[in-house]
Amino acid sequence: MRSPMTFPGLVGCAALTGIALLQTAPARSETLIATLSTDKIAITSNFTGADLTLFGAIERDGGTIARAGEYDVVVTVRGPRGSVVVREKKQLGPLWLNLSQRKYIVVPAFISVLSSHPLTSISSPEVRAKLRLGIDNLVTPQGDKTKTYDSEEPDFRAALLRLRREQKLFNENGSAVSFFGNNLFRTSIQVPGAAPLGNYDVDLVLLSDGVPLAKTATAFTVIKTGVEQTITAAARNEGLGYGATTAGLALMLGWLATIIFRRD
Repeated sequence: MRSPMTFPGLVGCAALTGIALLQTAPARSETLIATLSTDKIAITSNFTGADLTLFGAIERDGGTIARAGEYDVVVTVRGPRGSVVVREKKQLGPLWLNLSQRKYIVVPAFISVLSSHPLTSISSPEVRAKLRLGIDNLVTPQGDKTKTYDSEEPDFRAALLRLRREQKLFNENGSAVSFFGNNLFRTSIQVPGAAPLGNYDVDLVLLSDGVPLAKTATAFTVIKTGVEQTITAAARNEGLGYGATTAGLALMLGWLATIIFRRD
């Protein structure tokens, strides 16, 4: 026969329940806040590039224990994604032909990785791979699927990264994020003149002693403006009218040329 639970027993159960709830409650942590100086970059005919300023702050909950190590922030900017084909020219007799190629899918057209310290000193390779920090972790190997092991793929991938770096479309800067005090930081995002149109994602990761603490994201857009945008919109939305107008202008200019340069 079971004995009834006494009052002290009830108190003990309540205490154990409270301890269990405290253990399962989410720990208080840091929150990352970021904003851009502008969310749109307008491209005109004389566009040579633009700089955006990103401001950020680290908010700590009241119960957060001070970190033994300093904070690190990694900002990753990624442009529109698409497919890229990398070709290798080889000499075949007297001719140079594209005899070999590799296709990379869903590759960002623009990548800028900005951090408070070099990535190798911020976290381990495993953490960087998991969080996809750094260009090497954003452009992953995509070899020839018909082969068990594609020994030539690393060379094609290295060529892709080299070409994009030469075009200033891929870059890493391990000292681009500056802290003001303990909780405020800023960085400058440089968008080159060759940057394509579209949406750009900006991802931020906060780390301390190599451990990720918080994430946040924002974005901006690169768009055409002025006469260029008007012509582009007309060509896309009013194809028939745009073609007729272009043909008419070509005929009119040709007629004017015959009058101006004719020989009497």
